[in-house]
Amino acid sequence: MAGTGPRRPTLAVVGATGAVGTVMLQILSQRADVWGEIRLIASPRSAGRKLAVRGEEVEVVALSEDAFAGVDIAMFDVPDEVAARWAPIAAAKGAVVVDNSGAFRMNPEVPLVVPEVNPHAVRMRPRGIVANPNCTTLSMIVALGALHAEFGLRSLVVSSYQAVSGAGRAGVETLRQQLSLVAGTELGNSPGDVRRAVGDNTGPFPEPVALNVVPWAGSLREDGWSSEEMKVRDESRKILGLPKLPVAVTCVRVPVLTGHSLTVHARFEGEVTVAKAREILATAPGVVLYDNPEAGEFPTPSDVVGTDPTWVGRVRRALDDPTALELFVCGDNLRKGAALNTAQIAELVAAEFA
Repeated sequence: MAGTGPRRPTLAVVGATGAVGTVMLQILSQRADVWGEIRLIASPRSAGRKLAVRGEEVEVVALSEDAFAGVDIAMFDVPDEVAARWAPIAAAKGAVVVDNSGAFRMNPEVPLVVPEVNPHAVRMRPRGIVANPNCTTLSMIVALGALHAEFGLRSLVVSSYQAVSGAGRAGVETLRQQLSLVAGTELGNSPGDVRRAVGDNTGPFPEPVALNVVPWAGSLREDGWSSEEMKVRDESRKILGLPKLPVAVTCVRVPVLTGHSLTVHARFEGEVTVAKAREILATAPGVVLYDNPEAGEFPTPSDVVGTDPTWVGRVRRALDDPTALELFVCGDNLRKGAALNTAQIAELVAAEFA
């Protein structure tokens, strides 16, 4: 019919009632609305709940094959095992799946996409699935992608300082409970006193996180590495198209609710200057350069929580290597680190319907 505009695709949010799903509904309500129907899908126990999105109350439907009928794009914010089972089903029903789990990230037939870095990869999806990187990788990769495009990344050494929300709602609840036990006490001055006060209330962590840092995130992998550390290495290589990039990572859990931070030592192919690096970071999409230590200005989790960009500060050239830069990066692990990047990928796919 004359005057009819492009079809607005139907979107499904799978895992709409979870921690990331909750943030996703906020993001869908805040960003430009490119969607027709938005269908909310969750486990059967959540079916019938009503959640707000785009200013309307939408009833949650149970996860089933029928729930994907007529869906064009399905965003999955669910555990790996749920995504591994249901994402191929959604794809077989005709939906393009944008998956936030780790189930498909390293599958060579599934693109791993960060729209500011490799948007072209979204079109190469033979299985009908596009993967979203891990929140720790996403907290740094937008800034690194911009620097790599200019200087050519040669190696990477990273330490993460990861918020407890990276372990889900259980992580947040654990920290809050632990803080209630130690607040107003003299704990933290004797070996093991925090551990004794907390007792078995360590939640998803091997040690207390209140008044502490824990040099571990994820599950055990070969030779003492953790799954979180391997994700940062493997995903950075895939996103940047550098399959043999040397990457060394140590992941640390800190007593922060939301907002991952990382120190980054990045070596490049030739000599770099701070002035050029700052120029690149200041103009890179999705990056905010906030870097004036003399005035006490550098990103911290409490400042960036609830915001979308990757924040970068403490930009220095390495003291002993003119080809290397030192950075401190910080980002909201539930927004850009999960929900926002998923939404951005989905918007790239939605543009194909225009």
